Amino acid sequence: MERNMSEDTPKKKEKPNNKEGFLDLARTFVIAVALAMVFRSLLLEPFHIPSGSMRSTLLEGDYIFVYKPSYGYSRYSFPFGAWVDYFDGRIWADTPERGDVVVFRLPRNTHVDYIKRIIGLPGDRVQVKDGVLFLNGEQVKRTPTEAYRVVSEGGVERRINRYIETLPSGREYMVLDETRMGDADYTEEYVVPEGHYFAMGDNRDNSVDSRFAEGVGFVPFENMVGRAELILFSWDGDKAKLWEVWNWPSAIRTDRFFELLG
Repeated sequence: MERNMSEDTPKKKEKPNNKEGFLDLARTFVIAVALAMVFRSLLLEPFHIPSGSMRSTLLEGDYIFVYKPSYGYSRYSFPFGAWVDYFDGRIWADTPERGDVVVFRLPRNTHVDYIKRIIGLPGDRVQVKDGVLFLNGEQVKRTPTEAYRVVSEGGVERRINRYIETLPSGREYMVLDETRMGDADYTEEYVVPEGHYFAMGDNRDNSVDSRFAEGVGFVPFENMVGRAELILFSWDGDKAKLWEVWNWPSAIRTDRFFELLG
């Protein structure tokens, strides 16, 4: 009987094509990066809060999401916008409102992001007298509320005056006012130019903002990146370093997770 050699001979194993596997991995990586950049450029971009100029609305160590379509798109909405002049002005633009918390590119250095609250719109007259905000000649309502407590590294507690500020539209937010002796508490009357906005930090005595022409000045509409919408995560760097795993529970501010910003 003849033997069927095709059945008796073992089949050779195909060698895996390492080149194709690498190309598939590289292709997947490139697509993932591209999708992330599109998402970050067009929808939501994460930002980290490094300073206390927006206390008590935002704290150092907060990680927030900024909604990019809020005011349309400008060159600064996209990666490398400080270097690449994609186009002039804004497209699909909607204008900011008083009280919006916005991220913008610093006019004197467009590589730097700032976050402040919009106080004055184009054509508005803005002034601070004795620490009190005036808008178009009218005093903005300010109601005292519970003091804001700050504990120093040495354990010394300090209380800062906190107020609920109410804009003419009825929009409310909290501000801190520690003293009424600084330059920021007594300003000239500013008239906001067309195409620009007047922005201030909620921590009124510890914020470089539109009250200081050499610091921020008026913010061009083109420099707006988006409106801050949500606190995603919050970390108190004074209570733990990243490598101090045992101190993480005290450093993570769970009460601030997913807090909406008005």
